[in-house]
Amino acid sequence: MDENYQDGITRDQPVSTETKEETDKKCPACGGVLDFNPTKGKMVCPYCDSEYEIEVENPDFEAEELDFESAENSACYDWKLETKSVVCKSCGAETIYEAHEIANECPYCGSNQVMEAGAEHIMAPGGVVVFKLDANKASELFQSWIKHKFFCPKLAKESAKPKAFKGLYLPFWTFDCKTISSYTGQYGVKKRTAGNNSDIKWYKTMGIYKHNFDDVLICGSKKQNTSMLNGLEPFNTKDVVEYKPEYLAGFMAERYTLKMHDAWERAKNKMSQILHQRIKDEIRREHRTDYVRGVLHSTTHQNITYKYLLLPVWTSSFTYNGKIYQFMVNGQTGKVSGKTPISWVKVAFTVVAIIAIMTLLNFISG
Repeated sequence: MDENYQDGITRDQPVSTETKEETDKKCPACGGVLDFNPTKGKMVCPYCDSEYEIEVENPDFEAEELDFESAENSACYDWKLETKSVVCKSCGAETIYEAHEIANECPYCGSNQVMEAGAEHIMAPGGVVVFKLDANKASELFQSWIKHKFFCPKLAKESAKPKAFKGLYLPFWTFDCKTISSYTGQYGVKKRTAGNNSDIKWYKTMGIYKHNFDDVLICGSKKQNTSMLNGLEPFNTKDVVEYKPEYLAGFMAERYTLKMHDAWERAKNKMSQILHQRIKDEIRREHRTDYVRGVLHSTTHQNITYKYLLLPVWTSSFTYNGKIYQFMVNGQTGKVSGKTPISWVKVAFTVVAIIAIMTLLNFISG
């Protein structure tokens, strides 16, 4: 509570004009530090329950698409308040705090081996997708999610009481571009042969496939589990609002450790996988076949633009049989992603049951 009542201000003491002018996050009624409330979309005082609207300067805001080639010149470094970057010596996580905030514990591993990182220009976000769900709702969604995990042990479900949820804004790069892909491959046509058997005859094909990508997401944190983050998608990046420090009140923001050009390389790999599947589907449609193989493609990328956004995630974990299981909840949609314990006894019984059923069916049909 001491960090919330700075300069000795308490709920019953008057707030000086000087204190009000230090930051727009102090409650004018009692002097408490205001937090952003996801369910109300307002700044709320946790001490006197006063509510304050966040002034929206541009209600028709759309995050600007920045030209990739001139990225260094078009980037903005104004966070609209003084910030500091804190690094955990134990796990390496880097988090952004307001300069006056006390940061003595890592939000990821709980270690108190945290220290201020060296001064460095950190690109400010071009927009924020704000939290829509509070911690209580995130916990409720997690409990529902784990109950539906069939192979998760019953004791794990009953004991999965997540530790205090931490609200975190994760850094994401988004990329738009036009792609033109030249491809080659083979498609198969099933042919009837002697004895009423069938065989597949293969034919070569080639062509050009065009596709426009919009908001390909790449997390700017090297620390985060990529597969877990993929499980949280999609985020509705069209629901972005103009960055204001108030939206971060009561939450943390991880700074990006994956630079924009490195993120672009990952984005190209992600797009390549999508294009590979789309081209296979295109060949199937064009030749009216279910059989496609050996697809190769070469792609050029044009009109590349990017955005740097902060996206909302609730993080937590639980312990079962001495092992820690981490999970995340999408702070916008409520989608849950993570790993759970597996009961290999349940798996074994399921396999045995399937084999027994198949054997019985074969016996009946025979």
